[in-house]
Amino acid sequence: MQRIFRSFQSIHFKIALVFALMLLVTLELVGAFFVHQLEQQTRKTFSTQIQLQSYVNQSLGEQLMLSNQSKANRKIHTILTDVNNQNITEIRVIDVKGTIRGTSDVNNQQIIGQKTTDNNVKNALSQRSYEKENVEVQNGDRYEVTTTPVVTVQGNHNAIVGVIVVRANMESVYKSINNITGIYIYASIIAIILGVGMAFVIARAITRPIEEINLQTRLIADGDYSGQVKIYGNDELGQLAQAVNVLSDRVEESTAASESERRRLDSVLAHMSDGVLATDRRGNVTIINDEALTLLGLAHTEDAVGQSIIDLLDIGEEYTLRQLLEKQEELVLDLSQVDHELILHAYISLIQRASGFISGLVIVLHDVTEQEKIERDRKAFVSNVSHELRTPLTSVRSYIEALADGAWQDPEVAPSFLKVTQDETERMIRMINDLLALSRMDSGTTKLELEYVNLNELLNYILNRFDMIIEKDDHPEKQYSIKREFTDKDIWVELDTDKFTQVVDNLMNNAIKYSPDGSEIIVRLLQTHNYAILSVTDQGLGIPRKDVPKIFDRFFRVDKARSRKQGGTGLGLAISKEVVQLLGGRIWVDSVEGKGSTFYISLPFEKYDAGDDWDAE
Repeated sequence: MQRIFRSFQSIHFKIALVFALMLLVTLELVGAFFVHQLEQQTRKTFSTQIQLQSYVNQSLGEQLMLSNQSKANRKIHTILTDVNNQNITEIRVIDVKGTIRGTSDVNNQQIIGQKTTDNNVKNALSQRSYEKENVEVQNGDRYEVTTTPVVTVQGNHNAIVGVIVVRANMESVYKSINNITGIYIYASIIAIILGVGMAFVIARAITRPIEEINLQTRLIADGDYSGQVKIYGNDELGQLAQAVNVLSDRVEESTAASESERRRLDSVLAHMSDGVLATDRRGNVTIINDEALTLLGLAHTEDAVGQSIIDLLDIGEEYTLRQLLEKQEELVLDLSQVDHELILHAYISLIQRASGFISGLVIVLHDVTEQEKIERDRKAFVSNVSHELRTPLTSVRSYIEALADGAWQDPEVAPSFLKVTQDETERMIRMINDLLALSRMDSGTTKLELEYVNLNELLNYILNRFDMIIEKDDHPEKQYSIKREFTDKDIWVELDTDKFTQVVDNLMNNAIKYSPDGSEIIVRLLQTHNYAILSVTDQGLGIPRKDVPKIFDRFFRVDKARSRKQGGTGLGLAISKEVVQLLGGRIWVDSVEGKGSTFYISLPFEKYDAGDDWDAE
């Protein structure tokens, strides 16, 4: 049913229908005019055919003028009988008194002598030039009745002596007209059928190129540009088909260029290290790349597309869309969470047409978390260095001022003041040396003097020095013992002996400083797979859990007052971390507050036989 309904709505059907209706209306108008003219002309011809000859009128007029009516009536009958006209049904002759004097109808002779009641006869008797034709219906047949006055010359003027009424049956005339009309109707029907057929053929010839053009445009809309519209001629439809073919080629080229540009843009967006979002003029997100999804913590593109940029960036309390469009400020977005720090800079620009119409926004999200952290570390570093240097400098200046004021002359005070000044100066020198070492490591200019070393022997050598210090000191500040737990296998590691010794010294010094008097320091060395694991365990105060992640930061101290009192610079563990990383290893700490800490160093190594070099020689 729908297919039939669509067929009725097609231009093919409409053209055929319009052509058929125009043909039908034309034939109707022509037929109506033709039938009317045919009827008029046929009736006119019929009226001419039923007119009596002039001599008959003259003869009848002479008889009406006779005074002997009986004789005149017989003569009138004879004259009417002699009239040979098959079209005439009846002829009546009426005198001036309205009396019927004769009739040609042999079956109606009884009316002779009767008065007529016909108004047309009365009118004809009063007008010389009166002639009336009208149609009467009798017993289903149509008759034409002609009423004509009979005029004769009497003396010097004409006088009406009677009226002749001619009655003629018109059925033959209308039958002829109906026959001709029927022929015309049949011919019209045939013409309409042929015309409709021709209309469908013509409509098909017209609509076929249009259908092909329509099909091609739909294919173009669906992205298929392979087809071409067939050109049937150089008329308007042919020119339109040619234009559609050119349009298809142009659209294909434009689409290919746009697709290539889109792929290039997608590739650029996908590989950008910054997040990129684009919105429409209402501020709803239309494009977002993977990096922006990651930065905003979204899993899928659908989670962002269609969302308001104000809601997505959670800046509704500070900005409106109009403010973003007008000011285009650089925004700082702090999206940090408890376990994850994230700070973004959002750069906003307009998507603006040549006419000035703003169709959207482009927002570039740049992760500045590391920069902000470095900036904070730099400020903290400058502050710490300033503070750490100011304390000994202030102390040195105070003692020097005291010496300058005369304390140098006091043999009991001067040596102690000079000793403090010397200690503080050495402390500043150590700090500056440590800072220079860290600076060289940060800039990558530190050179390593690598060599294969037996790690077991190197550790024993370093620990022996600490044992010797406690043995030779008659009045040590703190008693301690070192327990060694080494693997029996020799572990050969490629490292810089001096820098690694400095790392172990830092760990041992810290263990000694923060362990109670008489405690035991355990140093372990073992191997696992391709790594050598060194650990130093003390029995000190331990490190609070919250401070463990910061223990290797520069100038960080758990107990700043106590560390500074014991002469630490706060850079030992930071330098140790940098050295271990340069050697390809890793350093970390496990600590329980109040029970002590264990520092671990993991170094990569390869199984090495010390005798290989001698065998090679």
